[in-house]
Amino acid sequence: MEQARRMRYLDALGVPVYVRREGQIQPPPPPGGGWGEGAEATNGSMSASAVCPHPNPPPEGEGVQKQSSWDDLQRQVAACTACQALVSNRTQTVFGVGNRQADWLIVGEAPGADEDRQGEPFVGKAGQLLNAMLAAIGLSRESVYIANILKCRPPANRDPAPEEAANCEGYLLRQIELIQPRLLLSVGRISAQNLLQTDAPVGHLRGRVHRYGERQIPLVVTYHPAYLLRSPDQKGKAWDDLQLALRTFRSLS
Repeated sequence: MEQARRMRYLDALGVPVYVRREGQIQPPPPPGGGWGEGAEATNGSMSASAVCPHPNPPPEGEGVQKQSSWDDLQRQVAACTACQALVSNRTQTVFGVGNRQADWLIVGEAPGADEDRQGEPFVGKAGQLLNAMLAAIGLSRESVYIANILKCRPPANRDPAPEEAANCEGYLLRQIELIQPRLLLSVGRISAQNLLQTDAPVGHLRGRVHRYGERQIPLVVTYHPAYLLRSPDQKGKAWDDLQLALRTFRSLS
C-alpha cells in the first residue's frame, strides 16, 4: 500500500520512477548519474516524523500561553476589516492549518473560492497537489503548518494589492513568531515576492536558499500548485525545489 501510494504522489508530480526487482520504488537519477552535487534521494520509506520531528513539549505553562496567543490572533484575523474590498467579498477569513509547532511553514498567496468557502488554505485540486508534493518527500499535511500572505479571498481571485498584503503582514509575522519554523517553503510568485521584498519572478528566485527575517530562516521558493496544474511541464522543477528544501532542512543543526 505504501509503495502504491508513493507511486501516485510521484505520478502527480510528473516524476518518473523505476521499480527494482524486489519492488522498492526509486526515483531515477538524472542524466550523468546521481542526484546533483550534494544531493540525496528520498527513499519512500521515510515517515513524516523522520523529516519533520515534533519539538519537545513546551515547559509547563508555556503551552497554555501560546494557545491563548493563537486564539487571540485567530480572533483578530476573523474580526479584521482593514481591507474593505476584501471584507465585502469574503465568506470567512482563512487563518491557517496544521501543526502549530511545525518545523516547516508553507506560505501561499491568498484564499481562492474553495478556501473561502471551507475556511482552510489549499483545498480543492491545488490543495490535493500540494498534499502530494509534501507526501512525495515524506511529509504529511498535518506535520507542517500552511498559511497565506492574505487571510481573505480577493474578488475574482485577482492578485493581492500591495496595501492588502501590507495590512495582513502582521498576522503572518505573528504566526511565524509563534511557530518558530526552521524552514519556509514559499509557493508562488505573490508569496515569494512579499516574503523576500522583491519583484523578481519565481523562475529567478527558485533553485537557491534565501534567508528570511532576523532569525535568518532558510527559505526555498517553488511554483504554486495551481500554476503546476496549468503548466505540468514545470513539475520537474518543483520536484527539484522540494529536494532542495529537504536537503536544506536535513543540513540544519
